[in-house]
Amino acid sequence: MIYLMHASGEILDERSREILNLVVRSHISTGEPVGSRTVAKLTREGLSAATVRNIISDLEDAGYLHQPHTSAGRVPTDRGYRFYVDEILDQKRVSESMADAISQGMLGDEFPSTDLLLSRASQLLSSLSESVGIVISANPASEVIKHIEFVRLSEDRILVITATRTGLVQDRVVRVNENLTQDELDRTTRYVNANFSGLTLIAIREELLKRMKEEKALYDRLLQNAIILCERGLGDSPEAPPEVYVEGASRIFDNADFADTERMRELFRLFEEKSRLVNILNECVSPTRLSSVSVRIGAENSVAGLRGCAVVTSYYNYGDHTVGSLGVVGSVRMEYARTIGVVLYTARVLERALNERGS
Repeated sequence: MIYLMHASGEILDERSREILNLVVRSHISTGEPVGSRTVAKLTREGLSAATVRNIISDLEDAGYLHQPHTSAGRVPTDRGYRFYVDEILDQKRVSESMADAISQGMLGDEFPSTDLLLSRASQLLSSLSESVGIVISANPASEVIKHIEFVRLSEDRILVITATRTGLVQDRVVRVNENLTQDELDRTTRYVNANFSGLTLIAIREELLKRMKEEKALYDRLLQNAIILCERGLGDSPEAPPEVYVEGASRIFDNADFADTERMRELFRLFEEKSRLVNILNECVSPTRLSSVSVRIGAENSVAGLRGCAVVTSYYNYGDHTVGSLGVVGSVRMEYARTIGVVLYTARVLERALNERGS
């Protein structure tokens, strides 16, 4: 008998590995408990139902499988799913047709805005995984500013427009005590872009605070205007929350695995709390990650409302820096191989588009 070491350090013989994977795949496909006769027909060696039954019993004793009813077959436990997922992590590929669908669905024939790109990404994640798709934008505070512009709306109202290198455009209306002309605002725009372009919002704020303390700021009207407009345009704090795009939450209604009403309500509440979603995805793709994809199954999720779910997440970079994350939340009985491939490929297409935009 051949024994193989699993990625987690667990050891199962080759037959046990095959039987476990067959049970998981069959249950994912049918949603029903899997019997030994069904598995026996699928084995490479054509094992007898009795042999398969003994192996399944051992897998149940080891905590990989569970028998929901005395007369029923077995279903995978969280541990069984984990073993299966670790087995297929090196198969994280998408078919050529699905890759084309992702690229065309996100980019289309035009070069979409960053907002539209992120929205399309969440829609594709949802539709191709048949689960809930989530995309977290870059944190505005860490975005590198490409351009700032000031537009006069009225005597005391100024529109502050910021455009980042990744293509994110944000605007904020601020009130000022002085009546600034558009000519003064144009000169201030040129000054700010010449001095602060290429810095993040945090760096700009720090530099403004530094210059506010310098005596020359009292005598330089241009600098005073820049300080006032930028300081108010950035708000009380540049730590604005990132945008969260959620698509497909209604799919929960169509999934028999979420038949429990209270469980559905808890999930919907979670999807509405955008700040919690940001924390969940960022936790999954923390800097300590050892892989470009993270899969958390059932009880592995730290949030109670997700302990009956599987969460597949990845991240996307701008240059050498991770700026955002994305993922899928669905049933523990999801098509892991397909979902992992979709999440990873969507992340790479998004990454490529943002970097081409900023180059």
